[in-house]
Amino acid sequence: MAHTLSMDLRTRLLAAIDGGLSCRAASARFGVAPSTAIRWQAQRRETGDFAPKPQGGDMRSHRIEERAADILAFWEARKDISLEELRAGLAGIGLTGSVAGLHRFFVRRGMTRKKRLAMQSSRTAPIS
Repeated sequence: MAHTLSMDLRTRLLAAIDGGLSCRAASARFGVAPSTAIRWQAQRRETGDFAPKPQGGDMRSHRIEERAADILAFWEARKDISLEELRAGLAGIGLTGSVAGLHRFFVRRGMTRKKRLAMQSSRTAPIS
């Protein structure tokens, strides 16, 4: 993933634009793309700040979280359902998502989806 350019470079480039250079001339002077200078100038004009915006992170879980009640209700009806069956069932009520997304949904709630045996192991002696 690309790294953000330094605040020093941003400050010097925007100072050159304030000094009378065009965005394209300033970008050529400091060795950045013209679109970068234009974006920084627009960001400063709109927000008053030109610091880099956050990068990466989860961009989609909010869609699943908005329908948390539906997912949990569907799961409560059949707790022994697999994640693939749950995904297919939720698609029937209009909620699309991936198996991995549903897995992360349950992990965020501390709920395990692993199926366990109903009985204890028959082994009584410790393994040496």
